[in-house]
Order: sequence, then C-alpha cells, then structure tokens
Amino acid sequence: MRRRHLLGSLLLTPVLTACFAFGGSGASEGSDPGGDATGSRLRVALAFPPAENLSPYDADATLLSRLGVTEGLTALDANGAAAPALAESWRRENDRTWLFTLREATFQDGSEVTPAAVAAALTHATEAEPAPAALSGVTLTAKAQRAAVRITTTNPDPVLPLRLSSPSLAVLSPKAYQDGADPVGTASGPFELTKVNGSTSATLDRFDDYWGGRAQASGIDARFIADGTARANAVRTGQVDIAEAIPVAQAATLDRATLEETATTRTTSLQLNTRSGPFKDPKLRAAAREAVDSSAVVKGVFEGYADPGAGIYGPAVSWAEGKRVPPTGRATAAKPHGTAVTLATYDNRPELPEVAQVLQQQLQEAGFKVTLEVREYSRLESDALDGKFDAFIGARNSLVDTGDPVGVLASDYTCDGGYNLARLCDRKADRAVAEADAVADTGERQDAAMRAEAAILGTDAVVPLAHQGILVGVATDVRGVLLDPYERTLVGTGTRR
Repeated sequence: MRRRHLLGSLLLTPVLTACFAFGGSGASEGSDPGGDATGSRLRVALAFPPAENLSPYDADATLLSRLGVTEGLTALDANGAAAPALAESWRRENDRTWLFTLREATFQDGSEVTPAAVAAALTHATEAEPAPAALSGVTLTAKAQRAAVRITTTNPDPVLPLRLSSPSLAVLSPKAYQDGADPVGTASGPFELTKVNGSTSATLDRFDDYWGGRAQASGIDARFIADGTARANAVRTGQVDIAEAIPVAQAATLDRATLEETATTRTTSLQLNTRSGPFKDPKLRAAAREAVDSSAVVKGVFEGYADPGAGIYGPAVSWAEGKRVPPTGRATAAKPHGTAVTLATYDNRPELPEVAQVLQQQLQEAGFKVTLEVREYSRLESDALDGKFDAFIGARNSLVDTGDPVGVLASDYTCDGGYNLARLCDRKADRAVAEADAVADTGERQDAAMRAEAAILGTDAVVPLAHQGILVGVATDVRGVLLDPYERTLVGTGTRR
C-alpha cells in the first residue's frame, strides 16, 4: 500500500484512565466542552443504505456508530484495546463474571443511563434473531447493581470488554425496545437520529446533553449513495462534506487535498459455498483457489491501494504476519471440466464488481463456467447467507465486530456462526476456533488465532484476495473526521466545518 499505519497488539486488559478512543469522549477529539451554540451541519454520504431498518443488531449497526448515534459500554482505542465509553471502568471478578461501573450519562429521550437500562439493553441483544455477530458462540447474562452492571458468561470470556465495544451491542433507552430496537431518539451518542427516509437519507441533530461534551457540528444530513462514482461526484461538486469509500478508479478525478487514505483491517475474499452446489466438493474448491491470482487483482483493480491476500488478517494487523501458520490438509485440485458456478458480489464498493470480473476470467481459464450476479448489498445479503450462490466476493473488516481476532473466525467460519457466507461446518476448524477463544493471554491468543486461521484456510472455504486501504472524500474546510482501521467511526464531537 502507498501508506500503511500498523496496529499494535490487541490489549486485553481494561483501560481505566482517560484515553483516546474511536467514538469516545468529545474532549479527546478537540471539542469544546461548552460547545458551539450554532455550528454548521455536516453533509455526509454513506455507501451502504440501511439493510434492516437501522437495526443495531446487524450490518446497520456500523452505520449508527459511524454517524455518532450509538455507543456501548466500551469502545476501541487506537491500539485496539478496550477503552471506556458508557462504562468508565471495569474489573474481572472471576473467570465468568465482570463488573462494569457506569458513568453519569443521559439517553437522547431524556432518561438516565441506569444499570437497569443497560442490563435490559444487553438482554435484548442476547434475544435478537439472528444473534449479533459479536455474541457468536457466547451466552451472557446482565444484572443491574448499584451504579454498575454485572455480566456473567456461561463460559469464561477473557475478551468481554472488547466484545462489548461492538456496534451491535449498543445501549439504547428502554423506550427503544417497545417495538423491536428503534434507535431514533433513544441512543446516547453525540448525534440524535431524528428522521429516516427509508434507504435514501437520514437526519440527525446534535444531542446537547452528551456526556462527552457538545458536538461542534449542529447536526448531520446523511445520504445513502450506493454508487461510488456518484459519491465521488458529490465531493467534487461540493454537495457533501464527507463521502466514505471513494472508488480507487475515481481517486484521480478528485483534488488530492480532498482525499484521506487509511489502512484498515478489511480483507476482500472469495467465499465458496461448502454446503451445497459444486463447491461442496473440496477438490473443486482447491481448483478455484489455485486459479486465483490475487496479485493481478491488487494491480488491476485496487491500483496499489491494497496488498495481495495473505490470510484472513492482513498487514494492518501488525502481529499477524510473524505468527502466520501455513494451512495443511488441503484437498488435491480436480479438473473443473466446465463446472457451472454462480459468482455474486455487490456494487456498494465499486471495486468488487471489477474484482468479480477478474476472477470470472481466472476461473474460466481454469475450466469453470462462471455466471456473475451483482446487486446492491441490502438486496443480496439474505440470499448470500442462505447459500443461494456458489461463490461470493465480499469485503470484511476482520476486527469490526469485537476487536478480537477470534471474533471474526467464530462468526464467519464456524458451524454456528451468524455471518457464515461460506456455510462452513468443519470439526477441525470449529475445534481450533474454540481453543483460541479459551485463551486469555494476549500473545498466546494471537498464536491460537493464527492456528485457527490456518485450519480454516485449509478447507479452501475462503480465498483471501486483497487487504484494503480506504479512501474517504473530505472537503478542505472540514476538520476532525475520525478514520480508524476498524471502520466503526467517521464523525464525532470534534468533526466540523
């Protein structure tokens, strides 16, 4: 990549003193605790329209966190460690129990953030169907205590503070759960969601009573623009102040001063349906893996804003490369002999259809007959999870759900995983993930995660293609945009123009 910001090791010990955290207190972002009584509104273009009516329990959760609407008990700091959010401190009482002490805070509907409200919110998350990815393989119980919440897990969970930083475990007021989990006016972040216009736009106003200080912008006018060229045009013509996921093909059309580049823990991968269709045969999966040339994808599609796929974790996870374990037990590739497969992807990230075209050519040269299907993500996700495609190309941030390297393995590649696009159910892989999840020591957990990665890669259920950076269009008069490797944040209390 042209610029690379490497992450330090994930720290599993709680941070009990004030520190920088993505989406954390306004003071850390340069905001004035007294606030600006007026402040300009921010115009923001997001790549993904809501897929589930802005439910906090699925992919929409990151939309809410990126817009500064929601927050949980904890956040992630710049090094991937758990940092205070609604919980100002925590301690582990025993192998299965943690006590989280709450700060004084108010929900956007005026009610207080109480231990009872937090416990109820977490209980609703555990009952959601499907379960949030952050809770994959985890059962927890939350009980209100005096000024605190005691959380008990069925099995020891050494990374619970990291897990609770997930956008899908955001805490909403009791009013939100009268009918599902409605974030409109019920969250606790610096910006209050006041109106949602379907999949087109949303209106947010500054929440003046935010515990971290009043935001400098008076509100946000968000537009959901799936077309990447349209997002770039909106920046170039001054229609928006911030636009996420600028296509690399559009980078040259923008003033360099309006482009911000950040390394991420996002990996673009080819997921092969292991449960039905042609790729149920591991020999054909091996043939597909051997057909793929990821360097051609990086050079031809990402134009240098990515690294060739090395694994589920890429170079932005700085500890991974030195600990990587070679996959073993792979099947011997079979001749495809014209085997017909359907390859699907989405166009919210404009590079993905281009990647699909490159892979279509590579697979066809290897002997497959490939049909492409490209849709907008919200119209594709359910079919992909139901296994209606033989292969799927997606871009996944490996640390977005929990900040824990084991989390993405459990949610994406185990029998009970909630985001298992490859529909993988392999005893060896499940055992390796379970063993990694039981390790508390940071370095040993990383080692175990890499062994689990090797077990998963050995099934050829997933073929890593590229480790991406991201480009964000930012108007030259805008300050304080929050760019982090986990892609959980975008605007905060210090974001302004």
